Amino acid sequence: MNLEYFIAKRLNGATSYKSSASSTIIKIAILAITIGIVMMLIAIAVTLGLQQKIRSKVSAFNGDILVSNFDGNNSEETVNPISINQDFYPDFTSVPEVTHVQAVATRAGIIRTATDFEGVILKGLGADYDWSRIDDYLVEGRFPEFSGDLTTEMLMSRYLANRLGFNLGDKVIIYFINSETGKPRPVRLDIVGIYESAYQEFDKVYVMADIRHVQRVNRWKKDEVGAFEVFVNDFDKVQDINNKVYQNTGSFLRSMTVLERNRNIFEWIKLFDFNMALIIAVMILVGGINMIVALLVLILERTRMIGVLKALGSSDLSIRKVFIYNAMYLIFMGLFWGNFIGLGFILIQKYAGVITLNPETYYVSVAPVYITVGHVIALNVGVFILCILMLLIPSYIITKISPVKSIRFE
Repeated sequence: MNLEYFIAKRLNGATSYKSSASSTIIKIAILAITIGIVMMLIAIAVTLGLQQKIRSKVSAFNGDILVSNFDGNNSEETVNPISINQDFYPDFTSVPEVTHVQAVATRAGIIRTATDFEGVILKGLGADYDWSRIDDYLVEGRFPEFSGDLTTEMLMSRYLANRLGFNLGDKVIIYFINSETGKPRPVRLDIVGIYESAYQEFDKVYVMADIRHVQRVNRWKKDEVGAFEVFVNDFDKVQDINNKVYQNTGSFLRSMTVLERNRNIFEWIKLFDFNMALIIAVMILVGGINMIVALLVLILERTRMIGVLKALGSSDLSIRKVFIYNAMYLIFMGLFWGNFIGLGFILIQKYAGVITLNPETYYVSVAPVYITVGHVIALNVGVFILCILMLLIPSYIITKISPVKSIRFE
């Protein structure tokens, strides 16, 4: 054990007893590091959790990529059909990153009850629809079955069910307006399942039923659909994969990522990164300032010891190391308790869902959290290094202390 480390260890042991003032300041410094780590861990976990949850929810209900007719409009309702006989359907073998392709079609309609009415969009689905992606959002009943003959089974959101007074098992009549004659065409459906995603843009509008109802209302052929929803294995590379998808579809088809179709949502969640960075910067600054104050108090309190060490031949560098080692110990204490409390809170939130959010604003009802070991290590290493770098400047004061004057210092 070298001399600097030995003296620093002795200094750590004596710090709590030397002066109540310095002890209080040191405790405040440790508390500042602790609170800072807790806040930074929570900021990272909630930011990543929200981004991941919102992104996966929007993708689950819309697909990562949508392949549609080039001459179609950008509305939610599909007007121009596409033949289902495509080289990329049902298996997109030319783009290995694609994991699933499903055919869909949408048509706007009106649900009318004895006391109210509501505009909805019927999303037609087929036997190829992957229900597992929205399995977590089913709150009552079951998913419709579309693999056999034409069925009247439908899935409705809890929002619409509560608004219109429907319950599981009720019959619903949706009226579709013929664009040529202007006459309504009713379609009777039965609610077999109710879902709640807290994705308000979808819950407020969409009901899901057999795609053959849309085909009949639109007078399409049996092999015609509205679009294809494509899912990929790596969402972070969805734009590059979309370029490959576009190159491997017909010239009359276009492909758009969920990022392009829901630009407002994804631009909004990008702002979370700025908020997270701001919180981290402020917490590091506050913790670093408190450590600087603590170090200056230790230096002032140990001025006589510094003079004695200089008189005995110790170099300025070795004495600075003593105080840096002592500061490192205080930082480690703050990091330990900060990680213990912060990760504990994250685990509680993950499994208990203590903090709730307004789904109309955040698209989720419970604040999601997500963090990896890599994030924790990177945060701790970064905070530690930055705090040490901030302490190098105040430790330079030691070089200005005169041995003669410091020994007589009171």
